[in-house]
Amino acid sequence: MLNPDEAAGRRIGIALVSLATVAFAALDAAAKWLVLTLPVVQVAWLRFVMHVLVMGALLAPARGSALVRVHSARLQWLRGALLAAMTGLNFWALQYLQLAETGAMTFSVPIVIALLSAWWLHERLDVRRWLAVAAGFVGVLLVIRPGTYAFHWAILLSAANALITACFNLLTRRMAASETPESMQWLSAGVAALVLAPFALADWRWPADLPSWGVIAFTGLAGGVGHLCVARAHRHASAALLGPFLYQQILYMTLAGWLVFGQVPDAYVVAGALVVVASGLYLLGLALARR
Repeated sequence: MLNPDEAAGRRIGIALVSLATVAFAALDAAAKWLVLTLPVVQVAWLRFVMHVLVMGALLAPARGSALVRVHSARLQWLRGALLAAMTGLNFWALQYLQLAETGAMTFSVPIVIALLSAWWLHERLDVRRWLAVAAGFVGVLLVIRPGTYAFHWAILLSAANALITACFNLLTRRMAASETPESMQWLSAGVAALVLAPFALADWRWPADLPSWGVIAFTGLAGGVGHLCVARAHRHASAALLGPFLYQQILYMTLAGWLVFGQVPDAYVVAGALVVVASGLYLLGLALARR
């Protein structure tokens, strides 16, 4: 039986990761709205600039030096570069795809992690895991539908984003043992802003009005809150427990796509997303059972 403190900690972790999924879905919806009128790289850069400014103002008074305390500067730079790449690819894809489509591709990350672990970390995948990976690949094909009229080349951007996100998650797991959550979310955003700055400023276009600046500021707040909630959630509960709750994000992304952009995913996207989510949940369940 769980003691009350442990049970309360798990509930806090689940609540934090649930809040993060809402924040990330809102971030993607805001970014999709912005890239309809502004260059993609500029939107990505402004998202990180606002992240650094807003989260720095919120966290610096209480956390102070924890924001810049690092164990490995090299890994912090690598994490920031990966964050810049995955955000740029995701925002680029959002110019052309529905939120539900990019969301479905994002949640293929556990499948990609399983493959990377087998290849990169030499972890052995048993028959059950290979079947889950194969099922997830079928789900991805249902979303992509290569060779049909429904295929859009931008889905390849989401596929590349899923690969980079898997590498990002593996790196984050490695760094979590030695780096503070505050430094990882704040410094990675700072590095991403530095990486994207030359490209954003070279193709600068002023936002049209005050509401656009408000949405830009919101992207920084949503991104910062999302990453901070995920980092802090892992202080209260295990990744295996929290993992399934991340999948609720696709519901919020589908809802935002419908409410904000009037986009309703077709049956193939819904079926593919369900298969991808089921495959990811099964892989997470196997990981939990192995522990």
